[in-house]
Amino acid sequence: MKLQGKTAIITGGSRGIGKAIALKFASEGANIAIICAANIEMANSVCQSATEYGVKAMAFKCDVADSNEVTKVVNTIINQFGSVDILVNSAGVIRDNLLISISDEDYDAVMDTSLKGTFNMIRACYYQFIRKKSGKIINLSSTTGLNGNVGQANYSAAKAGIVGLTKSVARELAQRGICCNAIAPGVIETEMTQEVRKKENAMDSIPMKRYGTVDDVANCALFLATSESDYITGEVIRVDGGLAI
Repeated sequence: MKLQGKTAIITGGSRGIGKAIALKFASEGANIAIICAANIEMANSVCQSATEYGVKAMAFKCDVADSNEVTKVVNTIINQFGSVDILVNSAGVIRDNLLISISDEDYDAVMDTSLKGTFNMIRACYYQFIRKKSGKIINLSSTTGLNGNVGQANYSAAKAGIVGLTKSVARELAQRGICCNAIAPGVIETEMTQEVRKKENAMDSIPMKRYGTVDDVANCALFLATSESDYITGEVIRVDGGLAI
């Protein structure tokens, strides 16, 4: 039980990578607070699965792009759970198109959820971590944020921004014993990557010749959440089968 007694907030935890991380953490003894944007029923279902490991799990509806909502929900979580030890920023959306065809609305939707949402969550948890003089912040970037990708200018910009944010926060909080790292998944088998995986020869650029699973990412997140990674901060760990080599 590597996370026994810890409390983790996970945004975007109702499905995909966020769901896998929530259940992985619960299996290691962490209490789970899931934040979702819309489908609270799905988030509650994940919480129900998490409680089977004997931990406390609750779902909260919140638009992470709204700083006032974020502040309120984090305060509620702290009141319900007593503290926050781990923050996982997994919430994200895609609005893919060639740059010339990306609308202002599609650009803003991606940036607000992925980048601004990550910023808002870190800021809301900031003093909680400072007071404890410990904490683990794990941000979900992407190999697209490292290398760019055709038709994903907005998504690539948001995920690249998360890399810069991660490194800045890591420097700012390192002396307080707080670690901030990012995970950059490649092509992972989720609903979000369905269209990518349908493309002919989509696997050709992956040296390991397979798509990643949500558990591949969750295992990395678990390592970053435990004491085993206490001397690692400001890093971006690729979970991509060699895609971004």
